[in-house]
Amino acid sequence: MTTSDMLSLIKDKFALEGSDPAQYSPLSLAFIGDSVYGLIVKTMVVLEGNCPANRLDAKAVKHVKAISQAKAADRLLEMGFFTEEETAIYRRGRNAKSPTTAKNAPVGDYRKATGLEAVIGYLYLMGQTDRVVDIIREAVKVAG
Repeated sequence: MTTSDMLSLIKDKFALEGSDPAQYSPLSLAFIGDSVYGLIVKTMVVLEGNCPANRLDAKAVKHVKAISQAKAADRLLEMGFFTEEETAIYRRGRNAKSPTTAKNAPVGDYRKATGLEAVIGYLYLMGQTDRVVDIIREAVKVAG
């Protein structure tokens, strides 16, 4: 099942219409992007090998924390990895005024992470699963 199929199924089963992802606020995109990012990283960590849940969590957290995502976003931008459209969405997410901040990260890093999550959320809602996975794979690689 592709992401597009899954989105269609969710819309159908829950009688939801949705709208053009470009019309959503950057914080709405980051809200769903955070979950998608976490799901993919957790899937990756589990598939690397079975181990106790606390060890799985520790492995996943190093990739999903704001500081790691900010580092990844900086590097992806430097590499020119994002398309023009993705860069614009990243900037919208980074510049959005969030009512919350990360507990263990500077505000600048939190905003960069929000920008990255907005890109992931946008692409997910557009059904571009391959691109989502490519970005997260590269983010995990460049952030260490």
